[in-house]
Amino acid sequence: MATLLAIPILGILLILQTAVFSDLMLLHGTADLVLVAVTAWALQRQVETAWQWGIIGGLLVTIASALPLGVALIAYPVVVGIAILLRQRVWQVPVLAMFVSTIIGTFVLHAISLVALRLVGSPLPILQSLELITLPSMLLNLLVAIPAFVIFSDLADWLYPQEIEV
Repeated sequence: MATLLAIPILGILLILQTAVFSDLMLLHGTADLVLVAVTAWALQRQVETAWQWGIIGGLLVTIASALPLGVALIAYPVVVGIAILLRQRVWQVPVLAMFVSTIIGTFVLHAISLVALRLVGSPLPILQSLELITLPSMLLNLLVAIPAFVIFSDLADWLYPQEIEV
């Protein structure tokens, strides 16, 4: 059930990301709603379908993006892995884990994108890309992170109800 819900939820977020949030730029950076949603979903303790959401999100962004084929399909599962690692091993405060995984995830996605674009011959300056795209995108993703974490926490509680001991 949760995997099937990923397609419409991430699809709607991708539409919002490309239609609305792409116009709300800070310098040249934009918020990545699908990345933040996949990260928030992966940080929920009861969730068992985080990897599927990462793959579906990567496929959807790969289809809609002008990036070289497979960049998002590689980056999104890596971000899910980072979020799961933070959830399991390191952090007991999930909101802090959301911030850290959003920062790392944005940097990983942009680093993979930059490497892929340089491999196909697009001469992007690394320092300018970091200053004008990655850091502003990171800030916008952090602004979206808390509402996304709350929404996906409620969705996870609804999809995976906890049993009450009597």
